[in-house]
Formats: sequence, structure tokens, C-alpha cells
Amino acid sequence: MTVGTSADAVETGRAADLPRAPGRLRRLTGRDRTVLTLMTGVPTALMVVFVWVPALASILLSFTSWDGIGLDSIKWIGLRNYQQIFTIYPSFWPAVEHNVLWLVVLAAIPTPFGLFLAYQLDKKIRFSRFYQSAFFLPVMVSSAVIGFVWELIYNPDHGLINSLFHTNNPNGTYLDWVGNPKLNIWAVLVAASWRHAGYMMILYLAGLKSVDPSLKDAAAVDGANEWQAFRHVVFPALRPINVVVAVVTVIEALRAFDIVYVFNKGEHGTELLSILITQNIIGEASRIGYGSALAVILLVVSLAAIIPYLIVTFRKERST
Repeated sequence: MTVGTSADAVETGRAADLPRAPGRLRRLTGRDRTVLTLMTGVPTALMVVFVWVPALASILLSFTSWDGIGLDSIKWIGLRNYQQIFTIYPSFWPAVEHNVLWLVVLAAIPTPFGLFLAYQLDKKIRFSRFYQSAFFLPVMVSSAVIGFVWELIYNPDHGLINSLFHTNNPNGTYLDWVGNPKLNIWAVLVAASWRHAGYMMILYLAGLKSVDPSLKDAAAVDGANEWQAFRHVVFPALRPINVVVAVVTVIEALRAFDIVYVFNKGEHGTELLSILITQNIIGEASRIGYGSALAVILLVVSLAAIIPYLIVTFRKERST
């Protein structure tokens, strides 16, 4: 009996050492359940508390009049905030125009330039790593820091540009890059484009790395020059990245805030929707309901750009 028992034990030990058959799952222990609960529960709780609750609260508050002092002062006014924003709020439509201009400039200048940089760096030119780091550095720096740096460059009295071109003489040529409504929006767009180009470069560089090199070789064998190969072979292969770039560009244009606020607080011709939201919620005359209505308008516009991208992405995942 002893020998038999020992043999059974040996066989049991050997069976335990054997790998499990494919498809068999190990039961979760209590520790595993705790870890999984923390890994999924904590991010979900943070998302609900800091994203969904404020978003839903903003939607509800957009139909009210509230100065932010005491919950008992909240008054339900229906669609009055929206009606006033679209009809009698003087800063709203200029802010919409500036956001649209922001989008057009980002899409027309730094995005193609980022693609150009990515295409050149994809050729594995000398010092490509250095160039990648140099062009991507503005993306890693806070937008507020970028706004502060460019505010120093554009300073009308002691800034770099006016000092170099001697355009800081109040009695002669004087360019007020910060306060002149005809200049400041373009000045801040240069700063935003400088940052956006590096962002686009990284996205397109990742897309170019996924393009099959044999496609370029086949185009070269067929007699296509570099521009023809890029136009008819490489660029069509970047279609998934182009969708991402389009969505990112729209979001960047809508959420622009830090650079402008540091530059001149969104005044004198640089009004944006995000600036108006901040001014109404935490400004001198706190109008929580009014600012919430502006935030809801910005949310709806953002979703109009994001939802089509999600639909296309989910359709591709189902078809694969």
C-alpha cells in the first residue's frame, strides 16, 4: 500500500508539472479578484468623478442661472442662456470665427509640414534622431510654457522680433504683437503651429514606418519618380493615420486655451470658446450657467468631430 501510495503521489506531482491543455483557464483567486477590481475600479471611479459627473453637471447647469454662491441660488431658466449666447453675446461669434481660423491654419500649414518632416526623416538621413527630438520637443513642453516663451518673443517693447527689426519705437515704427487685433491672432497661431507640426510629424512618422517597403520598390520598378510614388502609393497607404490626424487637428483647434491665455488672456482679438468659458465661470462676474452653456456648445461641436471617427474605427474592427 505504501509503495502504491508513493507511486500515485509521484504521478500526481508529474501531472501537476505538465503544462495545462490549451483553452483551460485557471480559476481566479481572491487576490486576483482584488487586483482586477482595483485595476478596473479605480480608473473607472476617477473617470466618473472627474469626467462624467462634471460633464452631466455642466449640461444641467446650462439651463440655469447661478452665480456659484450657494445651491439655493440656482434658478431654472430653460434655454435662455443658449438664446442669449447666439443672439446678444458679442464675443461668441468672433470666438467661433477664431476657432474656425485656428482649425484652417492648423490643417493647412503645420499638418502638411509635419508630413513633410516625417517623410524626410523616414529616409533615415544623417542625425535623424536629433532632428526628431528637436522637432518633437515643443510637444513635450507645456502649452502654457510655450505661450510664455512666445509672449517674450512678441513683447512689443523688449521682445526678440521688435528688437531685431527695430519696430519698438513708440515715436516711429511700433508693432504691438500682443494688443493689436490685426496681428495678435496670427502671432499666436505661429506659436500653435510650431507645436502642432512636431505632433503631426510623430504621427505621420509612425504611419510611414508601417508602410510596406515593397510598395515603394514596385513603384520604382514601374518607373515612378519619388513624388509619384508618394502620391499614388505612400499617401493612400496612410489613410488610417490621416483619419487620426484629422480628428486630432479638430480637437486641438477646439481645445486651444493655454497658449492664448498666457499670451494675452484671450483679449483684444484672440477670443476663443474655451476662453469665454473660463471668463464666465471663474471671471469677475461668475455666471456658472452661462459658462456651462458655452461648454455644452463646445462639447457638441467636439462630439460632431469625434463620433464619425469612432464609427469608422468600429466598422473596420468588425470587418476584420
